[in-house]
Amino acid sequence: MLTAEREQKLIELCRALVRSRSYSGEEAGAAALVQQAFRELGYDDVVVDEYGNVLGRIQGTRPGKTILFDGHIDTVPVPDASKWTHAPFGAEIADGKIYGRGTSDMKGSVAAMIAAAGFFAADRAKNFAGTICVAAVVHEECFEGVAARRISARIQPDYVVIGESSEMNLKRGQRGRAEIVVETFGKPAHSANPRAGVNAVYKMAELIREIALLQAPVHPVLGEGILELTDIKSSPYPGASVVPDYCRATYDRRLLVGETKASVLQPLQELIEKLKRKDAQFDARVHFAADVQKCYTGAEIGDERFFPGWVFESDDEFVQLALAGLRSAGLKPELTQYSFCTNGSHYAGEAGIRTIGFGPSRENLAHTIDEYIAVDDLLKSAEGYYGILRSVFQKG
Repeated sequence: MLTAEREQKLIELCRALVRSRSYSGEEAGAAALVQQAFRELGYDDVVVDEYGNVLGRIQGTRPGKTILFDGHIDTVPVPDASKWTHAPFGAEIADGKIYGRGTSDMKGSVAAMIAAAGFFAADRAKNFAGTICVAAVVHEECFEGVAARRISARIQPDYVVIGESSEMNLKRGQRGRAEIVVETFGKPAHSANPRAGVNAVYKMAELIREIALLQAPVHPVLGEGILELTDIKSSPYPGASVVPDYCRATYDRRLLVGETKASVLQPLQELIEKLKRKDAQFDARVHFAADVQKCYTGAEIGDERFFPGWVFESDDEFVQLALAGLRSAGLKPELTQYSFCTNGSHYAGEAGIRTIGFGPSRENLAHTIDEYIAVDDLLKSAEGYYGILRSVFQKG
């Protein structure tokens, strides 16, 4: 499938995307490169939606299943470029690796999906039964699955391939993620006369101790539904000579299949009620964090930070089709699951669409200094995506 000319096109597309800095909300340049690549590779339609997601569509000569390849083009920032050995937006090639922010997370995968779909359609002269879509998604680093809702509503795919790094293994699920805010409220007073007030930090400390005793739920495939304290802040801040009347703690909660907003908050709400019964001065509440941000298009995107988990059985139809396709490409994938959250939270967790994950590179290279992708991984991932398409459309 990959000739020397095609390999070079793929490598250069990856490098061009990496050179285009695309922090969340600043993806316009990368989006323009994706549109250009879609057109050059003969995609039938190219659409940019309200959020700025870029969707390319290739229509087969006959009706059939729709498969969507999903990859985000936003990246986390580079706080200090001076710490990088290779320029974070230089896309330099050294020792068989392309270096730069987003190489592994996940512009390499985006380039491979775009190229593989285009090459597959060209090799078949579009003579297959179905539709291939590739989505370059925005704002995933902030809101896993939120921008993806627009995509699935538009095309209603039968199958989804998430291109996040998987070390060439096939992922059949992931834990979801929720950001939970716990607040305690007190009464301000001069710290020289603390009994005249109610210290919200002391109340929070008591609540934190109780939360630490909660038993985490466990899923046989996805593991533990971890609840971890990640941030705490009191007010006023700085608080010299004043009893703080407010304290806010943030928890990261890893979600398992079937958990709902209500079921996740319930044990925390019950703890708060228990402490209120013991202490008339105890006042607290718990809720999910929420945020709204601006897209590069000018539209606003946001929601509560609750992104569901999902998992499919190993004998699921699409899992088996994808495995067969990857093996036909000469790969030897293991069947595992992601340890982090992806746009699959929407496709599988919310919409129930058959979804798998497959991508080049390693999970632990994401968000790191001197992030890179091995050129060989980049090329093999394109072969893998091509193999999945071959398997899905084998009868057409």
